[in-house]
Amino acid sequence: MRFICEDTFWEIFPEASIGVVVADGILPTGQVSEEHAARAAELLDRANVIARKWVPNGTISKNEVPAAWREAYRRFKTKKGVRSSVENLLKRVLKDNPVGHINPSVDISNAISLTYALPMGAENVDALEGTFRLRVTEGGDYLLPIGADENDPTLPGELCYMDDAGAVCRCWNWRDGQRTEVTDETPHCVFVMENIQPERLADLREAVEELAGHLEEILGATITHREILTREHPEMELC
Repeated sequence: MRFICEDTFWEIFPEASIGVVVADGILPTGQVSEEHAARAAELLDRANVIARKWVPNGTISKNEVPAAWREAYRRFKTKKGVRSSVENLLKRVLKDNPVGHINPSVDISNAISLTYALPMGAENVDALEGTFRLRVTEGGDYLLPIGADENDPTLPGELCYMDDAGAVCRCWNWRDGQRTEVTDETPHCVFVMENIQPERLADLREAVEELAGHLEEILGATITHREILTREHPEMELC
């Protein structure tokens, strides 16, 4: 199985970079030691404080990272009012409503996303069908969103993560589907981080390495692949 960022993506975001970490053997919460679970929670608590540096202005749209992502979302078709996943996290920090603990895996993901102000998503590798892709869609691709009861198909011109069975995550990093949803019992995951600011490539590299380290040390995972995809290096092996 491969992950490919297709030309339709690079035509819109030629200077973007995508960080990918594939981990297998991720322990469920019940098998994570109290010490390691506490470590994951501590990472998130610290990240909520660190993230304040990304939102010095009291108006979310006037801060650099959210502003960059809002501009990015104007380059492709989206549902009205949708925002990048990282803006939703940073908005909570701005409103003094820290991102709370869920389980060690989610806490680690949110900690990395907040610390580096980078959107992050995760998918169940074993639920993906065929080739995993980031591309502009012609529309009408099936997606049953997490928490929903009805299909919410893609729009023509929408940027979307997809596989051979349909949409995986809509409006780039906005909303995941149930079919490839990661749960506490999912051992084999692909974590994807997106960077649209070329001057922040070093942040993305650090985030990839830190995520991989925490998945190994805290959740007992084996990192099978970790790469940075660019226009010059647009695809990789997932498994």
